[in-house]
Amino acid sequence: MNLLGDGAKPWKTVLSSDGLSDVNMAYPCEAQSPAAVVQLIAASYLRHGFYWYVTGSIPDGKDPAVIDRKLIAKYGIDVSEWEHRHRKKRGVANAHYLRHQRWFILLVSEGHHALKQPAAKGGEGEYLRDCRRQPIRFQGYSISYRRSGVTPTGGASIKWHAHVRIDDDTYRQLRDHLLDLATHRSAENLAREFARIPFARYAPIRWQLLNILRAVNERRKQHNFELLNHSVLKLRRTPVLVCVRPEATESPDSTLQEAA
Repeated sequence: MNLLGDGAKPWKTVLSSDGLSDVNMAYPCEAQSPAAVVQLIAASYLRHGFYWYVTGSIPDGKDPAVIDRKLIAKYGIDVSEWEHRHRKKRGVANAHYLRHQRWFILLVSEGHHALKQPAAKGGEGEYLRDCRRQPIRFQGYSISYRRSGVTPTGGASIKWHAHVRIDDDTYRQLRDHLLDLATHRSAENLAREFARIPFARYAPIRWQLLNILRAVNERRKQHNFELLNHSVLKLRRTPVLVCVRPEATESPDSTLQEAA
């Protein structure tokens, strides 16, 4: 079952049938949480130019670790920093692979790459999406790369930044749920509902949550109920550890890698 609608695709067009028992699995690709997936994509991959992506899901009965090895080998992902730079100079793209549970994403940068070839030639060209136009959707998040709202003066280049928000459908469901509870819960119980909201507090998400809180307080005010302070939203975002290293190559003191 695909976990995302936009950009997601059936597994059968991705999976390589090559035998890959000798693949080096030093490349960390398994994210330990949804927040880790979002952090790595937004804080690292997008700002380094990995705008094109394809997502999918590993079906039940398939071993995710085996799929990891096949995709990493098929698209030449596990290479040194020197090779990354050398490819870029030659106009050849680099790619990244990231998985959480059975959901995965492949991202690729500007340039020629096997991933950009059509399916008939072993690539995913028909399924690739550009996150500057179609956001990456993952477990209620919408992740895109956008132009800065300020137009630079003096001929300076336009700045871009990663934009992480709650996707529209999830936001509406969350807002409606909390508004339904606004006049049926004590301030203490309602504060616990807000504290359970799982989304990492990126700036656009903070604004979305503040908008919901204002709507909830407005409804409570109409009934003379106690209002909630914005502190119930816990607006500070805490960076998380990102990748679980594969067991085959992990060392005792390096099981986790933090995003740059």
